[in-house]
Amino acid sequence: MHTQSGDVVTYLAAPKKPKAAIVYAPGSGEKVTGHEERMVRYAAAGYAFMFVDTRGNGGETPGIPFSPLLVQQDYNRFENGDWPQYYLSVCDLVNAQQIVSNRFSVPVYAMGSSNGGRYAAVAAGVDPQFAGYVGVSISDWGLLDSTIQEGYSGNPVRFATSVEPGTYFTKITPRPVWIFHAASDPIIPFASGKQFFDRALDPKTFSEFSGDHGINSNVDTQILMHLRQIYATRE
Repeated sequence: MHTQSGDVVTYLAAPKKPKAAIVYAPGSGEKVTGHEERMVRYAAAGYAFMFVDTRGNGGETPGIPFSPLLVQQDYNRFENGDWPQYYLSVCDLVNAQQIVSNRFSVPVYAMGSSNGGRYAAVAAGVDPQFAGYVGVSISDWGLLDSTIQEGYSGNPVRFATSVEPGTYFTKITPRPVWIFHAASDPIIPFASGKQFFDRALDPKTFSEFSGDHGINSNVDTQILMHLRQIYATRE
């Protein structure tokens, strides 16, 4: 995808006539090579799957990983009236939705795992053209809470609010929200994932999965089951 702020690499697997599509934002350090079988599995089931190489995620799209350094640089851009990288990454998912929708004329879901799930939640909240949201091993960043606890106000709070996925959750309804979290997640505690889910409005579904952190084949099976229930008439 060509943008005014640089090229963003995407990969697409799709049947000729998909029933629906997924725009996927990977977690930290996830490369497309780890998702090839997944993409083929979704395409074989009748669904297009676009992998968006998030800016700064260590893949082919340049940028800075989400870190204290990026937060500070993004805040400086925010104060100067420039576009933070975080906002650009969300726009990349919106652009990907438009590309897939225009190509196939099918419903497109925003989906992401871990950090990618946070970007995808914001994208689904700000773009009503997404058909729904799927988050795996996700919670808020916690930036807003820490900013308030440290006594900040004004622009720091406004910026922190703008990047928290939970800020946008109520805007997704009446489109569906599906959250998946492993009880033994060692990175984002299960309780944090459940608390994040509780902020969403109906219709919503919370599901445990076998594993630890991040998307796996068990999650894929559950997602494909949800999609089959919705689009069975198109098979």
